[in-house]
Amino acid sequence: MQTDQKNTIKGGEFLIKETPAERVFIPEEWSEEQLMIAQTCKDFLETEIYPRLEDIDSMKKPELMPELLDKAGELGLLGTSVPESYGGFGMDFNTSMLVAEVTGAGHSFAVALSAHTGIGTLPILYYGNEEQKAKYLPKLATGEYKAAYCLTEPDSGSDANSGKTKAVLNAEGTHYIINGQKMWITNGGFADIYIVFAKIDDDKNLSAFIVEKTFGGITMNEEEKKMGIKGSSTRQVFFNDCKVPKENMLSERGNGFKIAVNILNIGRIKLAAAAIGACKAVTANAVRYSNERKQFGTAISGFGAIKYKLAEMATRTYASESAAYRAGQNIDDTYRRMVAEGMDEAQAKLKSVEQYAIECAILKVHGSEVLDYVVDEGVQVYGGMGFSADAPMDRAYRDARINRIFEGTNEINRMLTIDMIMRRAMKGEIDLMSAAMAVQKDLTSIPDFGADEDTSFFAAEKKVLANLKKAGLMIAGAAAQKLMQNLSKEQEILMNLADMLIQVYALESALLRTEKLVSKRGEEACKAQIDMSRIYMMEAVDIVNKAGKEAIYSFAEGDDQRLMLMGLKRYTKVQPFNVKEARRRVADLLIEKNEYAF
Repeated sequence: MQTDQKNTIKGGEFLIKETPAERVFIPEEWSEEQLMIAQTCKDFLETEIYPRLEDIDSMKKPELMPELLDKAGELGLLGTSVPESYGGFGMDFNTSMLVAEVTGAGHSFAVALSAHTGIGTLPILYYGNEEQKAKYLPKLATGEYKAAYCLTEPDSGSDANSGKTKAVLNAEGTHYIINGQKMWITNGGFADIYIVFAKIDDDKNLSAFIVEKTFGGITMNEEEKKMGIKGSSTRQVFFNDCKVPKENMLSERGNGFKIAVNILNIGRIKLAAAAIGACKAVTANAVRYSNERKQFGTAISGFGAIKYKLAEMATRTYASESAAYRAGQNIDDTYRRMVAEGMDEAQAKLKSVEQYAIECAILKVHGSEVLDYVVDEGVQVYGGMGFSADAPMDRAYRDARINRIFEGTNEINRMLTIDMIMRRAMKGEIDLMSAAMAVQKDLTSIPDFGADEDTSFFAAEKKVLANLKKAGLMIAGAAAQKLMQNLSKEQEILMNLADMLIQVYALESALLRTEKLVSKRGEEACKAQIDMSRIYMMEAVDIVNKAGKEAIYSFAEGDDQRLMLMGLKRYTKVQPFNVKEARRRVADLLIEKNEYAF
């Protein structure tokens, strides 16, 4: 599927521009081929992963995970993003997102798969020279080589560029000698190829290297004992005079930090997709259990408290999914436009994701937090069985928790969201200033009391959405004006602002998806999606209101504070809506179909 490339809004512009529903991609538009790929992934989980979850988590058979990756390689699941010329499938971005979603329900296997296909393979695909790509990509695409990514160190996590691992060119000028320690290395125990970040001499920035295990000088600690994803190999890796041929430097000297940042952008949105897959699997299990479990002579799915949980699980998943594939299509469209304009394909792939780095950060936070909500409520639906290791919620609950830490903590990603928007505004790439000034003018104008009401579909909801955007612009503009350079140090305010933007993007995505779906199927066929969009809207309004008030209280005083609080009240006003009945309708559909039904 391809949307209108010329009219695609740029990254971050969702805050100041409207997106017509016909220009977004929705998951209901997957092609037959894409649905077949998704089914292949589901079948693989059913036949190869789910029957072996205990064996995978016990790690008594260290060879098991590499063998499973080999089988995934035979099906082409390791080469989704690798071009056909290097032995892969060369799928577009949204299709690779679909693979990440479906396999995301695969617990520890999903982590091993995503580390290999993402941060392990993509640095070579996007930054490698022709010789490096030809040497490594075909074997990574089949699984003959397994990959790991070595960035984090004991004293450098979020502050990745402070790493102490050193690379020194030998006297002959033929090899870099790498010394250092890396930790939390996914796939570390069985990887053949490591993407290693190190500083050459006294460089300010990291450089990146492709390191083969056979180069020698590599040792590692035992497998880490972890809260969840127990079957994922996680090791500390030590480099002791590891000799790496100088031609194995990736990209240019000092370009490592840029590589790390750009690859993490891709990792963030793919993590969101994987979280959606896990959400759907957990919700389906919860629905089925609630239909089977009898209390007081009836299935617990008939109780309002259980219906509340099932409907909320589905609603939040629906919003996250809507946002993820909307952004994925934006990336695909931007990539095609850049290639059509003459840009190198590898560079276009990087630049298109970089364009939507703000959305990638938003989606990582939203997806991981929705998953945490879903697994928590999943345990609750199961009751006592939810706490038992014999039921599926135990593993789902523990495995979900890492996602708020992976790919940059959610706190870091919240602050990055605002930092990136502000930077783009200062560069003139996003016209936040004009939009913020328009809101200031609107604040002092006479409110619109509903004259000439728009009666088109979702008109009231779109008005609420537009007002939520105004609330974000009002507070962000005032905070920037008042605090100036110090805003970057006010992390609590940055996170308040990020929460407002995250809700705006998720809500808009859900509304656009439902609007497009209604245009294709009619309102009668989309009742549940309309209900979910409105349920989500009511909650988004509350979150924006709370975050907005906290931010205003943090930096504004006197008349400024009063004016903004009045504005926030106006911009978070919403017509009454019976959320209880809407949730019951959504839950009844789930219960009837006995699965995640969207």
